[in-house]
Amino acid sequence: MGTDWTLFGNVRDEEIPLFQAALLIASDEYPDLDAQYYEDLCASWSAALAPEVERAGTPVAALQALNRFLFEELGFSGNDDDYYDPRNSYINEVVERRLGIPISLAIMQMEVARRLGLPLQGVAFPGHFLVRLLVQGGVMVLDPYQGGRSLDVEELRQRAQAHVGPQELGDQQLLRLLDPASHRAILTRMLRNLRSVYLERQDLERALRCADRLLTIDPTLAVEYRERARLYQALGYDRGVVADLTRYLALQPQAEDAQLVRQALVDAQRGAASRRIN
Repeated sequence: MGTDWTLFGNVRDEEIPLFQAALLIASDEYPDLDAQYYEDLCASWSAALAPEVERAGTPVAALQALNRFLFEELGFSGNDDDYYDPRNSYINEVVERRLGIPISLAIMQMEVARRLGLPLQGVAFPGHFLVRLLVQGGVMVLDPYQGGRSLDVEELRQRAQAHVGPQELGDQQLLRLLDPASHRAILTRMLRNLRSVYLERQDLERALRCADRLLTIDPTLAVEYRERARLYQALGYDRGVVADLTRYLALQPQAEDAQLVRQALVDAQRGAASRRIN
């Protein structure tokens, strides 16, 4: 499979190579990035850890060995000092600096686990991204931002409660929040994080690049056309606003903000026409 942006065209989600795709996102910012170097590095780490994993005997013990290796021996950790540094989302920088945010650390953890035959899955949990491992009798949930620490049900409930409103979080609702995330969902969450960072920094060009990549990964994300239209509007590109708002309304004709979007579309059409006349 190729490792350029065409790989997202006609491929099942599970066939998307997550680590390679994360490197592809990084290559936008670092065009000279040597993706093979980072893949070889992960391969060498996996090979070094393989004998201990084989001796572990159980998936849980193997995962504990993986966590010790990544978070203690190699020193990967969460970047508490500068959480919103964009480098925390670029996987090459995460490897070089050993610093990241939950989702980028999770991708590292999942990639080494994959190479060792451990079926670690990402969890798009509210707030911080998590990982999970199916074990006999249930599921083990871990926080890669805290060194792969396992989380019990009560802590998970407390973490989620702040994001779901005042109503009490039921067991079934909590279980749904722990469903495995698709590869596309993981990559789009990473890009949304980056876009937010660049918007906060008023770096509209880089924010727009993230918006473009979001829609390359999943062109069915209706709300992303609206969000990209806002960036086009800020950059004075009325034709882009028209195209994206038209697409948004086609995908979501009954959206709650449909009336406001239609008015914004009319304004953008007038702006585009005025620019042509001038």
